[in-house]
Amino acid sequence: MIARLRRAYRRMRLGTRLALGLGALSLVVFAVVGTALTTSMRDYLSAQLDTQLAQAQIAQSKSIADYGTLSGKKYYSWFYAVYDIKDGGPELRRPEDPADLPKDVDDFAALASAQSAAHEELLRTEHLRGAGTYRLRACEVEPGVVLVSAAPMDEIQDTVGQLITLQVVTFALALLALVVFGRRMLRRGLKPLSDMATTAHGIASHDLTESAARLPLRADGRDGGPEVDELRTAFNTMLEHIDDSLAVRAEAEQRLRRFVADASHELRTPLMSVRGYADLFQYAAANAPGERDRHLARLRAEAARMGVLLDDLLLLARLDAAEVETPLRLQDADLTELVGQAADAFRAGHPDHPLTLLAGPGPVRLRMDPLRIRQVVDNLLTNAAVHTPAGTKVSVEVRVPPGTAEVRVADTGPGIPPDDRARVFDRFYRVDKARSRDRGGSGLGLAVARSLIGAHGGRIELDSAPGTTVFTVCLPLDGAGPAGR
Repeated sequence: MIARLRRAYRRMRLGTRLALGLGALSLVVFAVVGTALTTSMRDYLSAQLDTQLAQAQIAQSKSIADYGTLSGKKYYSWFYAVYDIKDGGPELRRPEDPADLPKDVDDFAALASAQSAAHEELLRTEHLRGAGTYRLRACEVEPGVVLVSAAPMDEIQDTVGQLITLQVVTFALALLALVVFGRRMLRRGLKPLSDMATTAHGIASHDLTESAARLPLRADGRDGGPEVDELRTAFNTMLEHIDDSLAVRAEAEQRLRRFVADASHELRTPLMSVRGYADLFQYAAANAPGERDRHLARLRAEAARMGVLLDDLLLLARLDAAEVETPLRLQDADLTELVGQAADAFRAGHPDHPLTLLAGPGPVRLRMDPLRIRQVVDNLLTNAAVHTPAGTKVSVEVRVPPGTAEVRVADTGPGIPPDDRARVFDRFYRVDKARSRDRGGSGLGLAVARSLIGAHGGRIELDSAPGTTVFTVCLPLDGAGPAGR
């Protein structure tokens, strides 16, 4: 039975359980208050009856002492007994009226005997046979004479009984109202929690397997007080975090799909070229030996281009997993000297693009990977030469603003269209979709450059307008990048 009640209690809603708990607590409070009130009322009425007994016995004792009688000093339904104390034992005097004594006077005699021994007034509550509950008081009238008076307590008991009945009815109604209305108020106060539960169920039924999955549901409302509002805010914050995470995951999946598709496409082209030149080489070896060396050179060139592409992909993969294995070999090096070497190599490889070198105030010592920073500068310079017409001026400058070392690569070419600026650092992205891969490259140069600078704790900024394009590489002077710690 108890186990069944426990199971039923656990199945109740929180508002009902709180209302029942509040009712149980109120029942205990009502019981304590009712007991205290009833006890106080009984004690108060008993004290009044004791006072009435004492006042009545004063008058009765004077009448007995003066006239030897209680005539005219009696109360209705009271009992009176006068005892003479002789040789330590009480002896009952003959009553003036038989109705003055109850059928059983043993309690009277016992109280008179106790009074004579104690020599002070005594009070007792006794149940007299055939009469009910009475309040007895014994006092000494004169030496050797004891008066015992008994007053009925029926009115006290009736008053206390009515008080108890009134309390039970009142407390029961109050308890019922408290449970009923308290349950409604609690359910109203807990409604925001129910709304959040409904929102959670809605989210649970939402399909999160889609790549573009979002969480359109939120816990709304302003009811429930500060605590519920705090919970609602935390709940919505959690949903925003989950929503952002899903968005990041979806974007990463899209980037991965696009990367795989672009990588497959980029690798397929040199592979087809390798296969074609291999067939031509085989044919030339058998039929046209003079063409064999040319086909072999093209075969080697395509294999080398595919190797460069694979090296870039491998480098990007290692940079993406830099927390596991960093691809950088850090050492102290001079950035100014490194940029000067890249400028010399650019002049030798691209004589049709005049280059201006602004080396800055002097050596700039940094903790970096010189080979990777040189690769970044070479990529930016080559990018300026490949995507601008011959004769376009190119400049490279080393600057040291507070806390940062900067390398600015600028050209006076046509610039980058606004729609393409946000994606120039994406992998396999080309501004000119029609540009040939032989000249335009694989579209990984800027992606590799940004990842390498990010591994050093720096960043690359782009500023482009018609007639100018500036790439700015920012590196921390203290070498406190992620890979340098």
